[in-house]
Amino acid sequence: MSAKTEAETALEFAQSAVSLTPVIILGSGASAAHDIPGMWPLAEHLVSVPIPTEWEVPEQAEWASFLQQIQNGVDLEAALQAVRPTDRQTRFVAQITREFLLPADLKVLSRLLDNRRSLPLTRLYQYLFNSTHTILHVVTPNYDRIAEYAADAADVSTFTGFGYGYLQTRTRSVDTKVVVDGRTQRTVAVWKVHGSLDWFQDSSGQSIGIRSGCAIPSTCTPLMVTPGIDKYRLTYGEPFRTVLGCADAALRDARAYLCIGYGFNDEHLQTKLVERCDRDSIPLLVVTKELTPSAKAFLSGGRCRKYMAIEESGSGSRVYTTSNPTGFEVPESIWRLDKFLDYVIGDAV
Repeated sequence: MSAKTEAETALEFAQSAVSLTPVIILGSGASAAHDIPGMWPLAEHLVSVPIPTEWEVPEQAEWASFLQQIQNGVDLEAALQAVRPTDRQTRFVAQITREFLLPADLKVLSRLLDNRRSLPLTRLYQYLFNSTHTILHVVTPNYDRIAEYAADAADVSTFTGFGYGYLQTRTRSVDTKVVVDGRTQRTVAVWKVHGSLDWFQDSSGQSIGIRSGCAIPSTCTPLMVTPGIDKYRLTYGEPFRTVLGCADAALRDARAYLCIGYGFNDEHLQTKLVERCDRDSIPLLVVTKELTPSAKAFLSGGRCRKYMAIEESGSGSRVYTTSNPTGFEVPESIWRLDKFLDYVIGDAV
């Protein structure tokens, strides 16, 4: 019997990891694949937005300093960390971010209404639920609702920590089990550690969900942790504190990880993941257009004992594995989630 090729060994690893029903980590690259703008387009948009007339002179000066950072080519997070915005400036950034991203998010929903198979994530959910599992965990810093839309198209429930309906309140329990007529429903638990386009704080200080594209009253503030110096302070409040705890629990108990478009640049997410990849040799799959320097540093640093990472290379892909950290080329574009699923699960649903 001839020895297995690198590609055959990598395929077996990927199939084995997926069979373990991995926790899915969605990064900004997963959203970019569906035309959701990233941080740099958002930064350019913030530069063009007129500031509120009621801002005081020190606030105007602080904002001018931020804009200068952006115009000098500094990335959005670093630019916001270099200044000290007031609370209302932080709320302003969250509001503008929501207004900027929402149309792109709703276009994803529109495409899904036209074609329920337009999101590869739907296919992944269906495959993973073709088992005895009733809960899938998705952890994401993204604000958009792609993870939820994909679950709707797969005809399964979602749980984000809020109730159901158009006007949602936070649930008193983080139990993800949904029971209808005595039967446990298949549910995708989406842990949105930085908030969501449909989360708000109302005038009484309560956290609510409004699952629609309607105009939001001025008395409601988006519950979205935007980049900047306040990022870590805000996550100590609710609902973020609870959501982060649930995300940590999912990562702690995972048997495998599947990172889609995730750059390993968020301490909120990866501390537990890195620890388990190191200590417990949890299998890690990374599928992305381009591996970030942070991702490459982690994979090459020796703390991840079982991994397979895929990025775009020419007209195909480059695959990195534990046994071949320098990587090898394959002709297929398996860095794309739809092609990766073709590669790993074929036509199965």
